[in-house]
Amino acid sequence: MMMGIRHFCSIVAVLLVMAVMPVLGAEQPVAGVKSISTEQLKLLLETARPKPLLIDARNPEEYEEVHIKGAINIPISKLEKDPSLLPADRAHKLVFYCNGVKCGKSKKAAKLAVERGYGDVLIYAEGMPVWEEKGMPIYAGASYEKRVETSKLSPKELKTLMDTKPGTLVIVDVRDKSEFAAGHIPGAINIPATNFAAGSGVLEKEKRIVVYCNSGGRSYNAYRKLQKLAYPTISQAIFADWEFEGLPVEK
Repeated sequence: MMMGIRHFCSIVAVLLVMAVMPVLGAEQPVAGVKSISTEQLKLLLETARPKPLLIDARNPEEYEEVHIKGAINIPISKLEKDPSLLPADRAHKLVFYCNGVKCGKSKKAAKLAVERGYGDVLIYAEGMPVWEEKGMPIYAGASYEKRVETSKLSPKELKTLMDTKPGTLVIVDVRDKSEFAAGHIPGAINIPATNFAAGSGVLEKEKRIVVYCNSGGRSYNAYRKLQKLAYPTISQAIFADWEFEGLPVEK
């Protein structure tokens, strides 16, 4: 009897979560996919049975540093090449996340899942930064450190520096080589996040080092590595913001 009551309460809780999803889902451009908030995801993980499969679509190094407790890692780069990495049961609830609203990896992964016939797909759009900020359960790897505020440059500020003080800064794209080749900030060099510490020796400590990626996750890690290497002047920029402002992109 008690188990029946618990089961009923779990169903009610999940239904309450689902009831407000359409409002949030309207913000998402992925057809057939709804978005949930931090609080809704927490409730879903605590009450839904069977538990949803929570999928971190970020790169392995980001996942290994810190991820939502219970999440598995299926990087979008691997999922695009091998959709069979998704579970065989296409009725199982899938929840994708990455590095927040400016990170497109979870949307790409969710879209791919829908196209492959999965009928219950959600996006946790607020992603890892908000989950961590709100003190939700995480798994922290050996390289994890509490997040710090970085010195951020807006697209306008970065463009002004490039135009007025070009010899004083080095712009570093820490994305993968393929992403860099597809389009990058003019004059940037490419040191992928996967081997950033090893490749950072070419950077002059006398100059301002500006690291960037698509949404902030990889460039944040690069920023912290530069701090540990005692670089005195470091800034972070976001490529998605640069593109949004319609600024030049070099190939």
